This record gives sequence, C-alpha cells and structure tokens, in this order.
Amino acid sequence: MYQLCPSILSADFNRLGEQIKTLEKEGIEWLHIDVMDGDFVPSISFGMPVIKSIRKESKLFFDVHLMVTEPERYIRDFVECGADSITVHAEACEDLERTIEQIREAGVKVGVSIKPATPVNDISHMLSDVDMVLIMTVQPGFGGQKYMEECTEKIREVRELIEAEDLDVDVQVDGGINDETMETVLTAGANLLVAGSYVFNDDLAKNVKHARERMDEIIRRID
Repeated sequence: MYQLCPSILSADFNRLGEQIKTLEKEGIEWLHIDVMDGDFVPSISFGMPVIKSIRKESKLFFDVHLMVTEPERYIRDFVECGADSITVHAEACEDLERTIEQIREAGVKVGVSIKPATPVNDISHMLSDVDMVLIMTVQPGFGGQKYMEECTEKIREVRELIEAEDLDVDVQVDGGINDETMETVLTAGANLLVAGSYVFNDDLAKNVKHARERMDEIIRRID
C-alpha cells in the first residue's frame, strides 16, 4: 500500500476545512497531523481541539504524529478526539514498549518514529509490535527543511529488517519530500510519504495531482 500523506502543518489554517475537502476530492486517503509540544521539539503546533473539530467533517485516515515528551499521557485523549493511528517517538518515551501497548489497547494503529540521529537498532527489536515505522528525514519540529541524504540508508535498513522478518509494517518518511527525493525514498523502501510544503504551497489541487502522478510513475518503475 502506497499513500501520499499531506501534513496539515503546512496548511493555511484560515482555510483548513476547505483544503481538507480539496485533498479528499483529489483522492487523498491519509492526513498527517503533527502535534508538537514546545518541549520535545522547539515548536508548538496544535492539539486535540483542532483534531476533534476536523474529525467531524472528514472521513480521512487521521495519522497523528506525536512529537511530544511522554506521549503516553495523552494516548486515550487523542484516540477519543479522532486519531486512527498514533505515532510516538522512541526518544520521547520513558517506556516505549508500554506506550506501544497502550496505543494498541486503545484500538488504533501503532507507529514508532526516530529522529535522523537515532540508529535503527534502537527500535529494531520492536518491529513486530508496530504497524508503521516513521523515519524522520529532517530535524522534527519545523516545516520546509531540506531532505537529509544520510537518512536514505536508514529507510533501506528498516525495509530490509521488515522483509527479513516477513512483517506487515509500513515505512513512512517525513521531511523534504519533492519530485527528486520522492524517488530516493520510494526506491529505498518507503511506502508512506508525508508531504507538507510540496503539496500545500500555491495550488493545492494541482500539486496533489502532480505528486500522485509522480509517485505512481516511480512505483511502476520500481515494482
């Protein structure tokens, strides 16, 4: 399963509902929602009230990425406000195994993420316990950054581990996705691509159509 996952961190919040409707019309199925607390990452974004509000008007899959310290404190709250999947950072959890259990018990999909400097080995023992691994290819907390080339090998490493264990686990990439880096990450083994400024800058509908066509073209070549 391949998905383009637009990140509303780059959306125009004055037109958020309208832009989500545009994404739906253009065939998008996943919406990436970055929650930042100003502690784990320097920036502060938005939280439960925004998710609850847009949940009322959208049937998209809400892919909630918690860039927060001790995310286990908020799992139930984010599920109740509409998350379909919750991704936590390995670096942010006091007890990663227990946090993953909490998410699973809450009845939603489970993701684990690592920063660019964190080795894959830190989470390799947990691959069978999650539905998705999110590889950050920029420093978390800010949009519009350039893709960090050194992360490509981490994408490849995670995909190889998943295939070696014959697991049904998605590999998501977040950071610096554009026409060029899209081919890099798909070829390395990613199947879920988070896109912010790449799709939200200027004409959203046109950008999404272009990105999906580009993605389909690459997938046909590598499959």
